[in-house]
Amino acid sequence: MITGSIVALVTPMTPDGALDSPALSRLVEWHITEGTNAIVAVGTTGESATLSVEEHVAVIRQVVQVAAGRIPVIAGTGANATSEAIEWTEAARQAGADACLLVTPYYNKPSQRGLYEHHKAIAEAVDIPQILYNVPGRTACDMLPDTIAKLAEIPNITGVKEATGSLERGRQVLQLVPEGFAVYSGDDASALELILLGAKGNISVTANVIPRVMSEICRLGLAGEADAARALNARIAALHKDLFLESNPVPVKWALKEMGLIQSGIRLPLVELDPIYHEPLRQTLRACAES
Repeated sequence: MITGSIVALVTPMTPDGALDSPALSRLVEWHITEGTNAIVAVGTTGESATLSVEEHVAVIRQVVQVAAGRIPVIAGTGANATSEAIEWTEAARQAGADACLLVTPYYNKPSQRGLYEHHKAIAEAVDIPQILYNVPGRTACDMLPDTIAKLAEIPNITGVKEATGSLERGRQVLQLVPEGFAVYSGDDASALELILLGAKGNISVTANVIPRVMSEICRLGLAGEADAARALNARIAALHKDLFLESNPVPVKWALKEMGLIQSGIRLPLVELDPIYHEPLRQTLRACAES
Protein backbone atom coordinates (compact mmCIF):
# COMPACT_ATOMS: atom_id res chain seq x y z
CA MET A 1 0.00 0.00 0.00
CA ILE A 2 1.23 3.49 -0.90
CA THR A 3 1.18 5.71 2.19
CA GLY A 4 2.36 9.10 3.39
CA SER A 5 2.96 12.34 1.52
CA ILE A 6 2.16 11.92 -2.16
CA VAL A 7 2.98 14.99 -4.21
CA ALA A 8 0.57 15.97 -6.98
CA LEU A 9 3.49 17.06 -9.11
CA VAL A 10 3.40 20.13 -11.34
CA THR A 11 4.45 19.73 -14.96
CA PRO A 12 7.29 22.22 -15.55
CA MET A 13 7.05 24.27 -18.74
CA THR A 14 9.09 26.91 -20.50
CA PRO A 15 7.61 30.41 -20.84
CA ASP A 16 6.15 29.47 -24.24
CA GLY A 17 4.33 26.47 -22.73
CA ALA A 18 6.61 23.68 -23.97
CA LEU A 19 7.42 20.82 -21.61
CA ASP A 20 10.60 21.41 -19.62
CA SER A 21 12.02 17.90 -19.31
CA PRO A 22 15.24 18.83 -17.48
CA ALA A 23 13.24 20.68 -14.81
CA LEU A 24 10.91 17.70 -14.45
CA SER A 25 13.85 15.39 -13.76
CA ARG A 26 15.25 17.84 -11.22
CA LEU A 27 11.91 18.04 -9.42
CA VAL A 28 11.62 14.25 -9.16
CA GLU A 29 15.15 14.00 -7.72
CA TRP A 30 14.42 16.82 -5.28
CA HIS A 31 11.29 15.12 -4.02
CA ILE A 32 13.10 11.86 -3.46
CA THR A 33 15.85 13.68 -1.56
CA GLU A 34 13.31 15.64 0.50
CA GLY A 35 11.41 12.55 1.63
CA THR A 36 8.28 12.60 -0.52
CA ASN A 37 6.75 9.12 -0.32
CA ALA A 38 5.21 8.90 -3.81
CA ILE A 39 4.52 11.03 -6.88
CA VAL A 40 1.35 11.61 -8.88
CA ALA A 41 2.36 12.46 -12.44
CA VAL A 42 -0.06 14.35 -14.69
CA GLY A 43 -2.91 14.83 -12.26
CA THR A 44 -4.91 18.06 -12.04
CA THR A 45 -1.88 19.89 -10.65
CA GLY A 46 0.14 18.49 -13.56
CA GLU A 47 -2.17 20.23 -16.05
CA SER A 48 -3.45 16.98 -17.51
CA ALA A 49 -6.32 18.83 -19.17
CA THR A 50 -4.02 20.71 -21.57
CA LEU A 51 -1.39 18.07 -22.39
CA SER A 52 -1.64 16.07 -25.59
CA VAL A 53 -1.85 12.28 -25.35
CA GLU A 54 1.79 12.04 -26.41
CA GLU A 55 2.91 14.60 -23.80
CA HIS A 56 0.80 12.95 -21.11
CA VAL A 57 2.48 9.58 -21.67
CA ALA A 58 5.92 11.16 -22.05
CA VAL A 59 5.68 12.85 -18.64
CA ILE A 60 4.57 9.61 -16.97
CA ARG A 61 7.38 7.69 -18.64
CA GLN A 62 9.99 10.25 -17.62
CA VAL A 63 8.87 10.38 -13.99
CA VAL A 64 8.94 6.57 -13.83
CA GLN A 65 12.42 6.47 -15.36
CA VAL A 66 13.87 9.12 -13.06
CA ALA A 67 12.24 7.68 -9.93
CA ALA A 68 13.71 4.31 -10.93
CA GLY A 69 11.76 2.39 -8.33
CA ARG A 70 12.95 4.51 -5.41
CA ILE A 71 9.42 5.75 -4.70
CA PRO A 72 6.09 4.76 -6.30
CA VAL A 73 4.72 6.68 -9.27
CA ILE A 74 0.96 7.08 -9.66
CA ALA A 75 -0.17 8.16 -13.12
CA GLY A 76 -3.16 10.41 -13.61
CA THR A 77 -5.20 8.66 -16.31
CA GLY A 78 -8.78 9.75 -15.73
CA ALA A 79 -11.01 11.01 -18.53
CA ASN A 80 -14.68 11.68 -19.13
CA ALA A 81 -14.78 9.08 -21.89
CA THR A 82 -14.39 5.55 -20.57
CA SER A 83 -12.59 4.36 -23.70
CA GLU A 84 -10.07 7.19 -23.39
CA ALA A 85 -9.46 6.46 -19.71
CA ILE A 86 -8.79 2.82 -20.60
CA GLU A 87 -6.32 3.88 -23.31
CA TRP A 88 -4.42 6.21 -20.98
CA THR A 89 -4.42 3.69 -18.13
CA GLU A 90 -2.99 1.00 -20.39
CA ALA A 91 -0.34 3.44 -21.62
CA ALA A 92 0.61 4.21 -18.01
CA ARG A 93 0.85 0.51 -17.24
CA GLN A 94 3.16 0.02 -20.19
CA ALA A 95 5.24 3.02 -19.07
CA GLY A 96 5.86 1.32 -15.73
CA ALA A 97 3.59 3.29 -13.39
CA ASP A 98 2.89 1.62 -10.04
CA ALA A 99 -0.75 2.70 -9.96
CA CYS A 100 -3.20 5.01 -11.70
CA LEU A 101 -5.39 7.83 -10.39
CA LEU A 102 -8.75 8.16 -12.15
CA VAL A 103 -10.87 11.25 -11.66
CA THR A 104 -14.64 10.94 -11.94
CA PRO A 105 -15.92 11.81 -15.43
CA TYR A 106 -16.26 15.58 -15.61
CA TYR A 107 -18.94 17.52 -17.52
CA ASN A 108 -20.95 14.39 -18.45
CA LYS A 109 -22.52 14.25 -14.94
CA PRO A 110 -23.11 10.47 -14.84
CA SER A 111 -25.37 8.77 -12.32
CA GLN A 112 -23.93 6.67 -9.50
CA ARG A 113 -24.60 3.57 -11.61
CA GLY A 114 -22.75 5.20 -14.49
CA LEU A 115 -19.79 5.96 -12.23
CA TYR A 116 -19.71 2.36 -11.07
CA GLU A 117 -19.80 0.97 -14.60
CA HIS A 118 -17.17 3.47 -15.79
CA HIS A 119 -14.61 2.53 -13.15
CA LYS A 120 -15.49 -1.17 -13.30
CA ALA A 121 -14.83 -1.17 -17.05
CA ILE A 122 -11.41 0.44 -16.61
CA ALA A 123 -10.45 -1.94 -13.80
CA GLU A 124 -11.44 -4.96 -15.87
CA ALA A 125 -9.61 -3.69 -18.95
CA VAL A 126 -6.24 -2.81 -17.36
CA ASP A 127 -4.43 -4.89 -14.76
CA ILE A 128 -2.90 -2.17 -12.61
CA PRO A 129 -3.83 -0.84 -9.14
CA GLN A 130 -6.34 1.99 -9.56
CA ILE A 131 -7.18 4.82 -7.19
CA LEU A 132 -10.54 6.57 -7.53
CA TYR A 133 -10.50 10.38 -7.41
CA ASN A 134 -13.54 12.27 -6.16
CA VAL A 135 -13.31 16.06 -6.53
CA PRO A 136 -16.84 17.37 -7.18
CA GLY A 137 -15.73 21.01 -6.91
CA ARG A 138 -13.94 20.57 -10.24
CA THR A 139 -15.95 17.87 -11.98
CA ALA A 140 -19.58 18.64 -11.07
CA CYS A 141 -19.77 14.93 -10.28
CA ASP A 142 -19.84 13.51 -6.76
CA MET A 143 -19.06 9.85 -6.16
CA LEU A 144 -21.02 8.93 -3.05
CA PRO A 145 -19.61 6.74 -0.25
CA ASP A 146 -21.85 3.78 -1.12
CA THR A 147 -20.53 3.81 -4.69
CA ILE A 148 -16.93 3.98 -3.48
CA ALA A 149 -17.57 1.03 -1.16
CA LYS A 150 -19.09 -0.99 -4.00
CA LEU A 151 -16.12 -0.23 -6.27
CA ALA A 152 -13.74 -1.17 -3.45
CA GLU A 153 -14.89 -4.77 -3.88
CA ILE A 154 -13.14 -4.88 -7.29
CA PRO A 155 -9.67 -6.32 -6.61
CA ASN A 156 -7.49 -3.82 -8.48
CA ILE A 157 -9.41 -0.75 -7.30
CA THR A 158 -7.23 -0.17 -4.27
CA GLY A 159 -7.99 3.30 -2.96
CA VAL A 160 -9.71 6.65 -3.28
CA LYS A 161 -8.53 10.24 -3.23
CA GLU A 162 -11.33 11.96 -1.33
CA ALA A 163 -11.03 15.65 -2.18
CA THR A 164 -14.33 17.09 -0.99
CA GLY A 165 -12.57 18.61 2.03
CA SER A 166 -15.36 17.32 4.25
CA LEU A 167 -14.19 15.32 7.26
CA GLU A 168 -17.69 13.95 7.68
CA ARG A 169 -17.62 12.63 4.12
CA GLY A 170 -14.17 11.17 4.72
CA ARG A 171 -15.40 9.49 7.90
CA GLN A 172 -18.32 7.93 6.02
CA VAL A 173 -15.99 6.53 3.36
CA LEU A 174 -13.59 5.14 5.96
CA GLN A 175 -16.45 3.38 7.72
CA LEU A 176 -17.79 1.76 4.54
CA VAL A 177 -14.70 0.55 2.69
CA PRO A 178 -13.06 -2.81 3.49
CA GLU A 179 -9.82 -3.20 5.40
CA GLY A 180 -6.88 -2.81 3.07
CA PHE A 181 -8.60 -0.22 0.86
CA ALA A 182 -6.65 3.05 1.09
CA VAL A 183 -8.39 6.37 1.62
CA TYR A 184 -6.24 9.39 0.78
CA SER A 185 -6.97 13.04 1.41
CA GLY A 186 -6.99 15.32 -1.59
CA ASP A 187 -7.40 18.50 0.46
CA ASP A 188 -4.29 19.85 2.17
CA ALA A 189 -6.15 21.95 4.72
CA SER A 190 -7.99 18.95 6.20
CA ALA A 191 -5.56 16.17 5.29
CA LEU A 192 -3.98 15.69 8.70
CA GLU A 193 -7.32 15.31 10.43
CA LEU A 194 -8.42 12.73 7.86
CA ILE A 195 -5.17 10.82 8.41
CA LEU A 196 -5.82 10.84 12.15
CA LEU A 197 -9.24 9.32 11.37
CA GLY A 198 -7.62 6.49 9.42
CA ALA A 199 -6.62 7.78 5.97
CA LYS A 200 -3.33 6.46 4.60
CA GLY A 201 -1.87 9.67 3.28
CA ASN A 202 -2.30 12.94 1.46
CA ILE A 203 -2.15 13.56 -2.29
CA SER A 204 -0.84 17.06 -1.87
CA VAL A 205 -0.42 20.35 -3.70
CA THR A 206 1.49 21.87 -0.77
CA ALA A 207 4.08 19.09 -0.97
CA ASN A 208 5.32 20.66 -4.21
CA VAL A 209 6.68 23.56 -2.17
CA ILE A 210 7.62 22.09 1.23
CA PRO A 211 8.00 18.36 0.62
CA ARG A 212 10.03 17.57 3.73
CA VAL A 213 7.53 19.25 6.05
CA MET A 214 4.56 17.55 4.40
CA SER A 215 6.28 14.19 4.65
CA GLU A 216 6.90 14.71 8.35
CA ILE A 217 3.32 15.80 9.01
CA CYS A 218 2.05 12.64 7.32
CA ARG A 219 4.57 10.47 9.18
CA LEU A 220 3.50 11.90 12.53
CA GLY A 221 -0.18 11.58 11.65
CA LEU A 222 0.17 7.97 10.56
CA ALA A 223 2.06 7.22 13.76
CA GLY A 224 -0.80 8.68 15.82
CA GLU A 225 1.35 11.52 17.17
CA ALA A 226 -1.51 13.97 16.87
CA ASP A 227 -0.19 16.85 18.98
CA ALA A 228 3.17 17.02 17.22
CA ALA A 229 1.52 16.68 13.81
CA ARG A 230 -1.01 19.41 14.52
CA ALA A 231 1.66 21.77 15.83
CA LEU A 232 3.73 21.36 12.68
CA ASN A 233 0.68 21.62 10.42
CA ALA A 234 -0.40 24.85 12.13
CA ARG A 235 2.89 26.45 11.14
CA ILE A 236 2.16 25.99 7.43
CA ALA A 237 -1.65 26.35 7.46
CA ALA A 238 -1.46 29.69 5.63
CA LEU A 239 0.35 28.01 2.75
CA HIS A 240 -2.42 25.41 2.37
CA LYS A 241 -4.79 28.36 1.93
CA ASP A 242 -2.67 30.65 -0.22
CA LEU A 243 -1.80 27.97 -2.78
CA PHE A 244 -5.45 28.28 -3.79
CA LEU A 245 -5.60 32.07 -4.14
CA GLU A 246 -6.37 31.28 -7.78
CA SER A 247 -7.15 27.99 -9.49
CA ASN A 248 -4.63 25.23 -8.90
CA PRO A 249 -1.88 24.97 -10.23
CA VAL A 250 -1.53 28.71 -10.88
CA PRO A 251 -0.29 29.69 -7.38
CA VAL A 252 1.91 26.63 -6.83
CA LYS A 253 3.67 27.08 -10.17
CA TRP A 254 4.32 30.73 -9.33
CA ALA A 255 5.69 29.68 -5.92
CA LEU A 256 8.05 27.15 -7.48
CA LYS A 257 9.25 29.77 -9.96
CA GLU A 258 9.84 32.15 -7.03
CA MET A 259 11.89 29.40 -5.39
CA GLY A 260 13.99 29.02 -8.55
CA LEU A 261 12.85 25.44 -9.21
CA ILE A 262 10.92 25.91 -12.47
CA GLN A 263 10.34 28.47 -15.19
CA SER A 264 7.15 30.48 -15.54
CA GLY A 265 5.37 28.36 -18.14
CA ILE A 266 1.70 27.52 -17.78
CA ARG A 267 -0.85 26.71 -20.50
CA LEU A 268 -3.94 28.59 -21.53
CA PRO A 269 -6.66 28.93 -20.47
CA LEU A 270 -4.65 29.25 -17.24
CA VAL A 271 -2.36 32.27 -16.94
CA GLU A 272 0.30 33.29 -14.46
CA LEU A 273 -0.74 34.36 -10.96
CA ASP A 274 -2.28 37.82 -10.79
CA PRO A 275 0.32 40.30 -9.49
CA ILE A 276 -2.00 41.34 -6.65
CA TYR A 277 -1.28 37.95 -5.06
CA HIS A 278 2.50 37.96 -5.50
CA GLU A 279 3.43 39.69 -2.27
CA PRO A 280 0.91 37.85 -0.05
CA LEU A 281 2.12 34.47 -1.35
CA ARG A 282 5.76 35.58 -1.17
CA GLN A 283 5.28 36.52 2.50
CA THR A 284 3.63 33.17 3.24
CA LEU A 285 6.51 31.31 1.58
CA ARG A 286 8.98 33.32 3.62
CA ALA A 287 7.11 32.65 6.86
CA CYS A 288 7.02 28.91 6.18
CA ALA A 289 10.74 28.89 5.44
CA GLU A 290 11.46 30.65 8.73
CA SER A 291 9.11 28.58 10.89
